[in-house]
Amino acid sequence: MMKIIFLDRDGVITADPPHYAHRIDQLSLIPGSAEAIRLLNENGFTVIVITNQSGVAKGMYKEEDICIFNTEMQNRLIKMGAHIDAIYYCPHHPEGITPEYRKDCDCRKPKPGMLLKACDDMKLNLKGSYLVGDKWSDIKAGRSAGCTTILVMTGHGMDEYTNIKGTAHYYADDLLSAVKNIIIPGVHENLP
Repeated sequence: MMKIIFLDRDGVITADPPHYAHRIDQLSLIPGSAEAIRLLNENGFTVIVITNQSGVAKGMYKEEDICIFNTEMQNRLIKMGAHIDAIYYCPHHPEGITPEYRKDCDCRKPKPGMLLKACDDMKLNLKGSYLVGDKWSDIKAGRSAGCTTILVMTGHGMDEYTNIKGTAHYYADDLLSAVKNIIIPGVHENLP
């Protein structure tokens, strides 16, 4: 059976803040994230990024900016011996100012549309998959799709854990800690 892991981008792989990061000069990998992705690659995981990018709907940047940012992120990861198999993003928001992106879609987390689309596109089975995120919207999307969920304390994770009621299967300091706990079963952290 193929092993699948879904990763949120901002706050899990890349630093957040800055919020709505979309320029290359705003791209900063969270320490350990490249190593975590490399460990996933080495252990046979299909690594898929799923990210809400409502800045497009809000008129803050264009879809092309997301593609440039994601390409640079992928290039930096490749230089560090890691790679992402696919990236899915949602540019929509129900209160957006850009008409073509103003909608309540099925792909915007906490809905599981991006996960389901990735599995359909790539002919993957969600059974036994994981989702790592720093917001409850990530966790809700993962739970809706049947993933084992891990909330990390990077990005918005600590604030989300402290201020918003939600439930993840597991908690971890960061992506590297989460991945080590996935690869070595039975060592899951329950933080904070």
